[in-house]
Amino acid sequence: MIKANIYVTLKEGVLDPQGDAVKKSLHVLGNRDVEEVRIGKFIEVWLQSSDEEKARQELEEMSDKLLANPVIEDFRVEIVEVG
Repeated sequence: MIKANIYVTLKEGVLDPQGDAVKKSLHVLGNRDVEEVRIGKFIEVWLQSSDEEKARQELEEMSDKLLANPVIEDFRVEIVEVG
């Protein structure tokens, strides 16, 4: 079994209204040192596979086709557990 973490983040230059709202709320709570907040997604995926290279290819394909919007988002696949 392979466990992977997939991190999806907005591309540089894409506006993040949710991040701006969180930043303003943090300032209201007294956290004035917060300069920028970007909101993304964290996805855990478990695969019934023992071939790490094949699993990585599958995960990249899943991310590109469904889990991330390649027009405005980047993604990073991290294999965290094999066993």
